[in-house]
Amino acid sequence: MAEQLKLMYNKTLINTLAQEIKKTYIDFNIVQFEEDIFCHTWENKELKDRMHHIAVILNKFLPNNYVKSLNILKQVAPKFDGFEYMFFQDYVELFGLDFYEESINALELFTQYASSEFAIRAFIIKYEDKTMEQMLKWANSNNHHLRRLASEGCRPRLPWAVALANFKNDPSKVLEILEILKDDESLYVRKSVANNLNDISKDNAQVAIKVFNRWKNRNKNCDWIIKHGARTLLKAGNIEVLNIFGFGDVSHIKLNDFTLCNEVEIGSLLPFSFNLSTHNKAIGNTRIEYAIHFLKSNNKLSKKVFMISSSNIEKNCKKIAKNHSFKKISTRRYYKGVHALSIIINGIEVEYKEFILN
Repeated sequence: MAEQLKLMYNKTLINTLAQEIKKTYIDFNIVQFEEDIFCHTWENKELKDRMHHIAVILNKFLPNNYVKSLNILKQVAPKFDGFEYMFFQDYVELFGLDFYEESINALELFTQYASSEFAIRAFIIKYEDKTMEQMLKWANSNNHHLRRLASEGCRPRLPWAVALANFKNDPSKVLEILEILKDDESLYVRKSVANNLNDISKDNAQVAIKVFNRWKNRNKNCDWIIKHGARTLLKAGNIEVLNIFGFGDVSHIKLNDFTLCNEVEIGSLLPFSFNLSTHNKAIGNTRIEYAIHFLKSNNKLSKKVFMISSSNIEKNCKKIAKNHSFKKISTRRYYKGVHALSIIINGIEVEYKEFILN
């Protein structure tokens, strides 16, 4: 995805940006700006590097006064809507840390067109108390973009962003925000709340579990938030969390007829199947997963869990047939040799078989 997004920073986008700035700031040098953007190192820059580079070059061609330059960008930014325009926020993060009020007001505006979730973190780190007070205000805003920023911006482990070490150690200030947003009408906001809870669970599992118990059965939307927010602990087979969602004892469930190909080629599919049965009237509330134990370069296995289904099975038997793709992807390198596949029922590994990847 990052590879595709970085290609959005093309000559058309940069020229459109330059033309809009020129309307507000007559001295803006469009030709030289474009030349400096597409410099000899441009092709080697990845997504965030390109975003950062655009902000740096903007600073070079705007007035030598941060507040004046920011006012120009505040007039221009509403004309650009989308993730790729987060260089406006990058500009604030790079050059506006010493201008708190002006910068926070700008991020409040910019986030309504492209999220300020990355840039606000620099202000949380430098001005934690007053920035989190501002986040509380945004959490109560009528604007869903601001409410979402209140949660997304203080995620302890936001991907592609600097981690917030203080909140990894103690997420209490973050939880104040999430308590306000847990019943939010916007799915956009609720997804952020769930992702924030998932971040918290990675460093403070017991804190997250207390939240799951407190919010459980509050309403349908809140139940969705806690289940999505508990996904890391569910994948890890955390017994407390599995019990919260009714994934309990599996001793009555039998796994039979497990079939798995002995060999598979890189680039092809690995088929497998099995049957579940019980002597009870129904199998019941069941979370069914499988794990691939990938061979790594050090000849050790690394486990990755994949979801099959999570539901209340009202019959006393169920047949499962799946394929796992070994298609080449940029995020994983495959190594030839002995791998394994295991079946996981309600967090318990109940079957394990080896296969060879050729």
